[in-house]
Amino acid sequence: MATLAPSRATSGRRPSSPSDSRGPKAPLGIRALLVTGLVVVSLLWLAPLLWALDTSLKPEAETTAVPPQWIPESGFTLDAYRSVLGSDDLITWFVNSTVVAIAVTVLTVTVSALAAYGFSRTSFRGKNFLLALTVAGIMVPPQILIVPLYKQLIVMGMVDTYWGIILPQLVAPAMVFILKKFFDGVPKELEEAARVDGAGTFRIFWQIIMPLSRSIIAAVAIFVFIGAWNNFLWPLIVTSDPNLMTLPVGLVTVQSTFGIRYAQVMASAILAGLPLIIVFMLFQRQIIKGVATTGLGGQ
Repeated sequence: MATLAPSRATSGRRPSSPSDSRGPKAPLGIRALLVTGLVVVSLLWLAPLLWALDTSLKPEAETTAVPPQWIPESGFTLDAYRSVLGSDDLITWFVNSTVVAIAVTVLTVTVSALAAYGFSRTSFRGKNFLLALTVAGIMVPPQILIVPLYKQLIVMGMVDTYWGIILPQLVAPAMVFILKKFFDGVPKELEEAARVDGAGTFRIFWQIIMPLSRSIIAAVAIFVFIGAWNNFLWPLIVTSDPNLMTLPVGLVTVQSTFGIRYAQVMASAILAGLPLIIVFMLFQRQIIKGVATTGLGGQ
């Protein structure tokens, strides 16, 4: 009888299977409800974008029709896009935004990667203090730095210049922290093997660390590019020359000068956002992979 006790204790248990570790699946009705909710939220998120596109294709007289209509009575037209694209100022602002965004992206990624590699791989006096100071910079609102930065640029003679727009945007403590956490996860054995072969610090950084960090570098570059392209406040403050204005600043100037023409405003907004949409569609895999491998969990 004593030998039967273990068999009785275990007789009511069902052998575990690999499918048990996955957890029970949600009922079909709940999954359908979740999918429906996500579709509704997506449509609500897309509604302003679709309305802007619809307004940009309407004749100007029907953009303020009451009640508003999705389909204009006289049909869709590209007049707003012709007017916007025919403006020399818009082309100038588009070029300015492109130059500023690319310069800010390249320089910010370079400076942030070098600083992050220094924090990750080198030891020097005051390293922890500087790292803490860099991380604390994430919490500093950029608005409180506008006045001292503007005074400094006046002294340096950089107001109404490309460098005046670009240089203050190069400081990105958050990107330094993200890259530093990623570099911490790169095996040090690779660097030690390279040093045995006679490679120096910069060569290791350029030929080993950077190729292994393509995903996070791409994600950081895209985030910086989007922020520089959409930046409105600093270019508005530091520029007064229309030939140096970026798209966000230039579009506001047009609205205040000629009044609000909703079709042209929406057409300009669609054209201004088009490069960001293209960049995201081309590099969305790098963005997702970079965010997933940032190593924010630490080691």
